[in-house]
Amino acid sequence: MQNPFDQRCWPSGPWLAGVLVLAGCGAVLVWTNPSIEDYSDYAGDQLVELATEELCEQKGLPMVLRLWIRNCPELIAAQQPVLASVAGEFTTRLNFGLGSLYTTKLDGRNLLPKLRLPSYTVTTIAGAGRFLTIQTRTDPGNVE
Repeated sequence: MQNPFDQRCWPSGPWLAGVLVLAGCGAVLVWTNPSIEDYSDYAGDQLVELATEELCEQKGLPMVLRLWIRNCPELIAAQQPVLASVAGEFTTRLNFGLGSLYTTKLDGRNLLPKLRLPSYTVTTIAGAGRFLTIQTRTDPGNVE
């Protein structure tokens, strides 16, 4: 009868090293998989950039508001915590352990119905403490 602790039964050499490296990498990815709070902060920063471009740089605000608001980019940047909270409310997360897939759907017409704000759908993958936006769709927000 064969001894169960015989060296021939246990993996050794490069194969064992490879398995240990893969297990270690997997554990690190699970440990560093960003939370929904981390994503909300990231999304808030991205929304500040997007809103600044859409509303301030491309003249997305009505003329009356542009005359009244002196420093549009600073005003929007001050709203980052609110934008992060809004993004968190409209985000779904698929957690795969090693990484996550976040989908955020913001409809500007539902948030502020009187303004012609665009709608956005953003898909982001996350892993190892990082975020990568892989798809962005924009609907211009025409009022009927």
